[in-house]
Amino acid sequence: MTESWSFQNRVQSVDVRLDNGTHICLRRVRHSDLGRIEEGISQMSDQSRYLRFFSGSKTMPPSVVERLASVDGTHHIAWGVVNMDEDGHPAIAAAHMFREVETNKEGEFAIAVLDKYHGQGVARILMTALFLDCYCEGLRHLRIEMLRNNKKAYGLIRSIGGTPGVLEGPVAQYDVVIQDAISALRKMDSPTAIPDIIAAFTVE
Repeated sequence: MTESWSFQNRVQSVDVRLDNGTHICLRRVRHSDLGRIEEGISQMSDQSRYLRFFSGSKTMPPSVVERLASVDGTHHIAWGVVNMDEDGHPAIAAAHMFREVETNKEGEFAIAVLDKYHGQGVARILMTALFLDCYCEGLRHLRIEMLRNNKKAYGLIRSIGGTPGVLEGPVAQYDVVIQDAISALRKMDSPTAIPDIIAAFTVE
């Protein structure tokens, strides 16, 4: 990211539209979203659930759901997407970053999007918000573990400059430089909402 950008992490939410016109809201995950997280996991297809959690179970152990909902903004940063056009504003996606020590500049990244919203740019929109927030919190690198046969995730991570790291068994680890990822997302023609998200985090 050669541009001299200044970002601020006081952003709590951003309202945008998908390219198909769907009104969505990106916002920080809260512990009160625990029920939404549990519901979202149950609505994922068996295949998507397996690719995300390495498990086909329709329900995750309470400890896993609790961990996903326990966000402190430092060790665990998470953003979610809700559909503002549907009653109850259901959650349709979430992205998380975990790190053990506050001063660590590297964290573990994970993302999930409900199947019916695949191919609509939700993942790229969500990554833009999460990566900007992580950058503001001092993170510079992210790693993501995925099954080697997860071709969609592989294409997504490669599109933002991700490079392969550890390859072990069926699981592959990829490394993402946050600055490079933000720059790559900024240059994409779609989703058209990406510039609005960057603008929300940018200090004039």
